[in-house]
Amino acid sequence: MLELLWLIPALPFAGFVVLAIAGGRLSRPAVAVVGAGSVGLSAVVMVLVAIEFLYSPPPNHVYSQTIWIWLSVGSFAPAIAFYLDALSLVMIFVITFVGFLIHLYSTEFMTDDEGYSRFFAFMNLFVGSMLTLVLADNLLLLYLGWEGVGLCSYLLIGFWYTEPANGYAARKAFVVTRVGDAAMAVGLYLLFNRLDTLQIQDLMTRAAQAWPTGSALPVAAALLLLGGAVGKSAQLPLQTWLPDAMAGPTPVSALIH
Repeated sequence: MLELLWLIPALPFAGFVVLAIAGGRLSRPAVAVVGAGSVGLSAVVMVLVAIEFLYSPPPNHVYSQTIWIWLSVGSFAPAIAFYLDALSLVMIFVITFVGFLIHLYSTEFMTDDEGYSRFFAFMNLFVGSMLTLVLADNLLLLYLGWEGVGLCSYLLIGFWYTEPANGYAARKAFVVTRVGDAAMAVGLYLLFNRLDTLQIQDLMTRAAQAWPTGSALPVAAALLLLGGAVGKSAQLPLQTWLPDAMAGPTPVSALIH
């Protein structure tokens, strides 16, 4: 069952594609089935993967799955690849099951809204991006999921965009979190420039070999990566966007938190 790992993020993304293309022509019950059902199926696959991971663990309790090489430039060849260990297993459990419950609640909460299919398309994209973020085996793919989460926050906070205040709240969230994301991007460049890789496990090994204890470079890289987390999690001094995030529908606030 471990080979089904790729389905966990793929199913919410598939739901997004279906709703983005055909959502306007689907009935509301059909939209609810696609929107909530894709995340529910992802949770079911997660359970199957978790059972095998826990009862027939892979070597070193780690499973890596490469889907394809994303790009190849010299020695730099990041892949669309997933890395499952105990920590990422806990995270995908939270994302799929809590995400499914939020989607299930939303099927009734949003039932009278004109943007019903648009809402579930954005929510599916949000869940897929979060799953990519926590399963990525390299920092470039992690950054793609990271920016997907930022995009979805913008789209969902400003979901009721006809109200000017909601559009302002969405733009504020987008701009403030970009400050942290820019710091994170610089941190990724610093790591690649010094260690010649963005593979997370390889970085752990090479950093210990290349940088002596107390070196300024790893501290700088860590602080730059922390800047991204500070923005996304609304910590000082990049916390100002979070109160305005309540401009979106209530389930959006639940999923963001």
